[in-house]
Amino acid sequence: MAPKDQTDEHDVEHIDEKGALPNEDEQLAQDRDLTLKVVLRQHPWILFWSFYWATAGIAWGFDAQINGAMISVAAFRRDFGYISNGEAILPANWQTAFNSVSSVGQFFFGGFLCSWVCDRIGRKASLLVGLLITTGAIFGEVFSTTNAAFVVSKLILGFGLGFYLTLSPLATSEIAPTVLRGISTAGVNLGIAIGQLISNGVVKGFGEREDRWAYRGPFAVQLFFVVILGLGLPFTPETPWYLVRRGKIEEAKKSLRKLYGDSADIDAKVAGLERTIAEEAAFQSETPSMIQCFKGVDLIRTVISIGVFVCQHFSGIVFVLGYSTYFFQLAGVSDAQSFNLGVGVTACGVLGNFCSWFFVNSFGRRKIFLTGMVTLDVLLLLIGIMDVIPTSGAQWVQAACTVLYAFAYFATIGAMAFAILGETSSTTLKAPTMALATATQAVVGMVMNIVIPYLVNPDEANLKGKVGFIFGGLCTLATIWSFFFVPELKGKSYYEIDRMFQSKIPPRKMG
Repeated sequence: MAPKDQTDEHDVEHIDEKGALPNEDEQLAQDRDLTLKVVLRQHPWILFWSFYWATAGIAWGFDAQINGAMISVAAFRRDFGYISNGEAILPANWQTAFNSVSSVGQFFFGGFLCSWVCDRIGRKASLLVGLLITTGAIFGEVFSTTNAAFVVSKLILGFGLGFYLTLSPLATSEIAPTVLRGISTAGVNLGIAIGQLISNGVVKGFGEREDRWAYRGPFAVQLFFVVILGLGLPFTPETPWYLVRRGKIEEAKKSLRKLYGDSADIDAKVAGLERTIAEEAAFQSETPSMIQCFKGVDLIRTVISIGVFVCQHFSGIVFVLGYSTYFFQLAGVSDAQSFNLGVGVTACGVLGNFCSWFFVNSFGRRKIFLTGMVTLDVLLLLIGIMDVIPTSGAQWVQAACTVLYAFAYFATIGAMAFAILGETSSTTLKAPTMALATATQAVVGMVMNIVIPYLVNPDEANLKGKVGFIFGGLCTLATIWSFFFVPELKGKSYYEIDRMFQSKIPPRKMG
């Protein structure tokens, strides 16, 4: 990296050559001086609309959790599985189909299709498409009576969920100022945690019924999120970044006024957006596309954006949270206690994500992410070790590790992955980069959902908590990767982040 005086000189020359917009420095100064306290007092609508977009994360989290939790519902196993020795069993191959087909939909259609659509018709219109798809799929889930019909419904639902998971971090990162960006994007993961908590609570409420509504009820609850998002959609502002990139300057000003109010210097903010977009365009030789994400400097940004979500799966999130209730049952805990523990696990996740808001701007993304990876690795190994010890006390130690895992995961890598994604991806390639992250999430999640039933099922490998050793090893590898590739971008504007990547500063030295 060049010395500071050389970098400043280069910046001045570059700005002169490109023709700096007159209000650029003013906008950067305003964004840097904007504190969280000022945002909460003077610009509350930014926070409100961030919560709105995070509701899409709630809907995604609800479905992600209900896949594993539904296996603990006897009526679901009875109607879609078989009875053996008086016990309802859902074969591992159907568990795999039910849990992975949604990821297939997210990968092939939800993520990539959403990237193409939202860059052409906007974030709001794309959310409407996702809502229409999920509505039809939810009705299909509720009224399916055969395994094949249920699988098709889950596949279609995956299309809509891919829209949810792509648009939620995309929109929050595009409407939030620098000081709120980490909290706003981490709020997506809070939404996911809340969705998982609601899912476990709903399964607990319906799960002990003996009729079909033991599982139809939880699926039908998903329509509640569709209604909430649908009612707010006509009023939510389109993201200013999208509007400026499409040349809709007046609409962008209206959007900024909805977010910041009439007292803000809207012209300076628009000028800052134009400047950053022009700067990125100057370094791109091709029209922004999915392929461009894998070229030049954008490649490392894509690797980081994708890698943090691979780390989430390598840390065993699908095993610990997705199968927590079923795991407690296999460990010998009663059905009633296992449902309660499942709700408690996800409640700790919500608490952990909420706590992350208080130190994301103090400690930064990198320190929190690395600390989380090491903590989760230790907990996974403890879960494995306790499964080797044949005592009833060891089972409760496993349960305690699971609860602690949920808190640590959502307080660290769960929240920071979305913050890192929102900051690392360039504004020009933000939609395709987030689509790639969604696709990666879907593919790795699909692999985990295929493998884990065979690892934990009584009629298969029956490893139970010993799976902690497997994910402990994967988590160690992910921790090593994180040390070298996770950057610190706390407090940096998108313009400053672009310059650091263009200067080819190693990610571990950024910030």
